[in-house]
Amino acid sequence: MIKISSKILDSLKNSGEIHLEGADIEVAELTIALQPAAMTTTSPEPATQPPTPMPSRILQAAFFPPRVEYPGQIAEVKLGATKGEGGTRGRSLVIGGEKSPAFFMRAHGLSTHPPVVACDVFDTKIPLPKAIRTHVKDVMEDPSAWAKRCVEKFGAEMITLQLTSIDPKLKDTSPKEAAKTVEEVLQAVDVPLGVGGCGDPVKDLAVFEEVAEVAEGERLLISSVSPWMDTKRAAEVIKKHGHVALALSGMDMNEARELNRTLYHVLPREQIVMDTSTASLGSGLEFTYTLMARIRLAALMGDYELQLPMSSGSTNAWFARESWKKMDPQWEPRELRGPLWETVTALTGLLAGVDYFMMMHPAAVRTVKDLIQNLAGQKAGTPAKIADWVSMRI
Repeated sequence: MIKISSKILDSLKNSGEIHLEGADIEVAELTIALQPAAMTTTSPEPATQPPTPMPSRILQAAFFPPRVEYPGQIAEVKLGATKGEGGTRGRSLVIGGEKSPAFFMRAHGLSTHPPVVACDVFDTKIPLPKAIRTHVKDVMEDPSAWAKRCVEKFGAEMITLQLTSIDPKLKDTSPKEAAKTVEEVLQAVDVPLGVGGCGDPVKDLAVFEEVAEVAEGERLLISSVSPWMDTKRAAEVIKKHGHVALALSGMDMNEARELNRTLYHVLPREQIVMDTSTASLGSGLEFTYTLMARIRLAALMGDYELQLPMSSGSTNAWFARESWKKMDPQWEPRELRGPLWETVTALTGLLAGVDYFMMMHPAAVRTVKDLIQNLAGQKAGTPAKIADWVSMRI
């Protein structure tokens, strides 16, 4: 055995290779360092990829909305009667007939009768918010002129004449005087007419009997027949003279169902419109929407007692003090806030399936009518502006 001295090892450090033959090496510690072999060829540097361009438009993809068949259908109700139909109206309106939730089946070409927007007119001067009073202050004591303005200037498709003065606690106008006012309004405008009472079940019924007889054949919407009056007698009067009943119940599905069931004993479905009351924005609107949507879906699923067009008193938005009272600057101007309050109340009902709207402010009426036409495919919308709605300032 040959022991390699440290001097020899030091001299071999710079040698590239060492060849040993017939040698046994005994080491206490061995470290082997392997050098990478030299590359015979050099690989080219990877080419620089151009940056991925940002998309300039949304990817186009086909969408086919699902088609859902419902077993139930909403009854069709005609409001107003033309000369050929026994009345004097320039045209009649049909609401209802839906076979699916609001506007859902338009993609399949199954459009139905669009909802109708009516303007409320009162037979006596009443306190109104300034935002409304500004538009009608010179006609508030003349319901015929008020109705004419709503039709010719505001675009109302129908008039709901509220006979507020018949209230025993107000003017206690007699049934004959109330009926005369109805006749005058019928002569002033040729759109279909709804007639509302004061809320006193006894006085309302007495007035409705007189009005129904005087306006026989006009197919008025008698507003309203409620559980608190002699429902059977009211229904018989409406049937005898060929009008339509607005069945007003509280915000309860079972109460609405029971009222409709009572009316069915006298009236066909084609002479009933249901109203489950409207709580406006800020006063329970979410409950209004939930109830209306549940009623409409139950009707479409086959509940015969609920298969009727729905009405909404969107004018109730003005009962919410936030719609008209003076508030902090960030909530002003109230001249704009009020119409928006009524508009939101009505549009919520529209999405739930409402067929007949009672409204007041001309800007709210115009906005709701425009949206109905857009959703029904009767008027082109402006989708380019929709994306800006969150940040848009009015």
